[in-house]
Amino acid sequence: MSNPEAPRENLARTAYQQLKQDIIESHFGPGEKLLMSGLKSRYGLGVSPLREALSQLVSERLVTAESQRGFRVSPMSVAELRDIYDARAQLEGLIVELAMARGDDLWEAGVVAAHHALAKVTHLDSVEDQLNQWDARHQAFHQAVAAGCNSPQLLVVRQTLMDQAARYRHLWLKRTVFSERALADKQREHQGLLDAILARRPEAAAMMREHLQSPVPIITRVLAEQGMG
Repeated sequence: MSNPEAPRENLARTAYQQLKQDIIESHFGPGEKLLMSGLKSRYGLGVSPLREALSQLVSERLVTAESQRGFRVSPMSVAELRDIYDARAQLEGLIVELAMARGDDLWEAGVVAAHHALAKVTHLDSVEDQLNQWDARHQAFHQAVAAGCNSPQLLVVRQTLMDQAARYRHLWLKRTVFSERALADKQREHQGLLDAILARRPEAAAMMREHLQSPVPIITRVLAEQGMG
């Protein structure tokens, strides 16, 4: 028996995913009004799924709802950047500590495999392809590390912070040009993290916090250049 709600849920999910990606990639800029007519035209969707998508993005703080005046993309600021990245770094440090205490052999194997895939990103046909593949594998490596904490609740909070950081991370990715030297530097940094985590060394947590904070100066400069300092 078919579920009549399924098509509607699928449309709302599609609207959410596409609109979220466009906000992350700055197709819609901070503070920009999200006109329903424009959204309907861009995504080929009706008002109902778009409103559901916008409501979900409001809950994720990527969109703000204005009473009787529609929706706008949430603003960006250096203060928010620093707060999000500090919270991420502090939480990730705790998660690493728990993962090293709780992680088993299968967890270690997953971390090693994810690191191996990340290290294989060396050269692709275009910078965009390279950035996309590197970023996907970079996130997969960190997810593999975090999984060892064995705390679904902490992982939900972690994902929430990652979602809030996504727009800022994209600014960093666009500004970072992956030369062979830059890739080699990143590979050394991740190799150091891997070695410390697998050896269950206490300093691994501090190394992870420092690693996650490293994009902040670059993003701060980009925000200043765009008048959001």
